[in-house]
Amino acid sequence: MNSVEIRLAKKEDAQFIALLGRVTFTETFGHFFRDPKDLRDYYDRTFSVQKIEDGIEKSNNIFWIAFVNRLPVGYAKLKLHSNSEFIESTDVCQLQKIYVLKDFLSMGIGFKLQDSLLKKAKELNFNNVWLSVLNSNERAISFYQKTGFETIGRHDFQIGKENFEFIAMKKEL
Repeated sequence: MNSVEIRLAKKEDAQFIALLGRVTFTETFGHFFRDPKDLRDYYDRTFSVQKIEDGIEKSNNIFWIAFVNRLPVGYAKLKLHSNSEFIESTDVCQLQKIYVLKDFLSMGIGFKLQDSLLKKAKELNFNNVWLSVLNSNERAISFYQKTGFETIGRHDFQIGKENFEFIAMKKEL
C-alpha cells in the first residue's frame, strides 16, 4: 500500500520542488518548445533552487509538497493577494501551480494538493481563487472543472519564442 503525505513545504524542500517543477513542466509542455534553449532559460528563471527558496520565504506564498512512500512526487503553490483582471474582488488569491509527476497522477494527489490549498485560502478569508491553464491542456481544464472552477477569460503568455493562449478560471470559496 502506498503511503501519501502532503505537508507545507519548507525551505529545505526547495531542491525537490525545483526538480519536480522542471520534470513535470517538461512532461506537460516540453513538446511545445522548438528551441531547447528557450526551455532551459525558462527553467533557470522559474525553477532554480534559489528562486524556489526565495518563493517559500515570501509571506504571500504558500507551498505544499506531496510524497508517496517518502518520495517527492508533486507540489502546489498558492499566491495570496493576487488580483486578476477578470475578477473585481480584492479578496483574491491565485493557485499558481499544481504539478504532479505523470506516473502518480492516477493516485489523486492533484486533488489532495488542491484541497489543502483551497482549505487554506478559505481559512485566510479569501473569497475567490483563480488560475491560468493552457487552453490545449484538456486534462488540467477537466481537473479544475470537476472541482468547481469556471472559465472567466483568456490571455496570452510568451516563453522564449513560443506564444501560448491560457484560460483564466476561478472558484468562489
